[in-house]
Amino acid sequence: MTTAAEPESLLLQMLDPAARADPYPLYRRIREQGPVHLPGKNLAVFSSYADCDEVLRHPSSASDRMKSTVAQRAVADGAQARPFGPPGFLFLDPPDHTRLRRLVSKAFVPKVVNALEPEIVGLVGGLLRDAGDGGTFDAIAGLAYPLPVAVICRLLGVPLEDEPEFSAASGLLAQSLDPFVSVTGAAGDGFEERMQAALWLREYLRELISRRRRDPGDDLMSGLIQVEESGDQLTEDEIVATCNLLLVAGHETTVNLIANAILALLRDRSQWSALAADPGRVGAVIEETLRYDPPVQLVGRVAGEDMTIGGERSDGGNVIGGERSDGEAITVPKGDNMLLLTAAAHRDPDAVERPDQFDPDRGTIRHLGFGKGPHFCIGAPLARLEASVALTALTARFPDAVLAAEPVYKQNVTLRGMATLDLENLGPTA
Repeated sequence: MTTAAEPESLLLQMLDPAARADPYPLYRRIREQGPVHLPGKNLAVFSSYADCDEVLRHPSSASDRMKSTVAQRAVADGAQARPFGPPGFLFLDPPDHTRLRRLVSKAFVPKVVNALEPEIVGLVGGLLRDAGDGGTFDAIAGLAYPLPVAVICRLLGVPLEDEPEFSAASGLLAQSLDPFVSVTGAAGDGFEERMQAALWLREYLRELISRRRRDPGDDLMSGLIQVEESGDQLTEDEIVATCNLLLVAGHETTVNLIANAILALLRDRSQWSALAADPGRVGAVIEETLRYDPPVQLVGRVAGEDMTIGGERSDGGNVIGGERSDGEAITVPKGDNMLLLTAAAHRDPDAVERPDQFDPDRGTIRHLGFGKGPHFCIGAPLARLEASVALTALTARFPDAVLAAEPVYKQNVTLRGMATLDLENLGPTA
């Protein structure tokens, strides 16, 4: 494991706004250094596919940030343990995570997601109805951003008039998902604003729960209230935390998935044209986007116990040809934070051929875009459905579209995404 100053300097460069548009050369340099250990910061950083995959599946890999030495030190110094309220199951570990995910999964069943498809088709059609009338179309403001929050609001049964406030709260709270906050122990800029958004959202959801108890519907909120297993039900706090998680984690990530796919297709116009001509390609386009330019760039974990990562691998191999190269075995002390640079791992040449090429036609598309193991994203089917409808509709509507300007990126490191993505050469409207 590398402990030199150069890897730490490279990691700090990830925070530089200049790296946001194209962080992949920097990721390559970090990956070439091997695993990075910063004992003074209680931090280990992994960037190869093999290491990231192993950490995500490791039984001692914890998601509860309060188990970290950095978090415990901050609490000892007077910081509030959970400033945004009880955590959703994304930030819990067994047995609490197992129980909550089992109950939520009983409500968030495939038929609930599949039933949304006609509404998603209608939403996309409405968003694209007047698109391009001005000669250009911002695919973020006009499609990728409003679609996921509208879908989540319908999923939860949120009234249409409340969607703007939901969208604003989601954008603010998405910043709290950044593992850099837990690694550094710092609250970060805009902490008070995020706190106010969290308080508003928590109270709003409690009121919505009260309404759904009196008047149940066919929405997910009603399902979460009614779900039961062997007498066990979700508490109100657990329902609030779950809905909060679905909004915050499910909105920004889906925005980025749709937008990143649009950009990748426009960078290679043959791929855009191919999807416009054959909507059946959309599944491969989505999976390759999740590998090539994932909406979540890195994942945080905590060593629940001393963990040995790497060395002799016995699980069959992650690399080309089914053979896994053995690396240096390293030990991560209990309580240390771990950053998994999954976006770097997806470009690992030991794991994928031509890693820097966007190619939906590659034989096997493997990625960690939705996580791995017990924390595999419960909303993955919904994200895939939204992206599928959006991408097929957009390419069909504007088969000759090109980039009007280079996109502008927001500053979030983890949920790296664009603020604007302007298209032109839209042709006659349908």
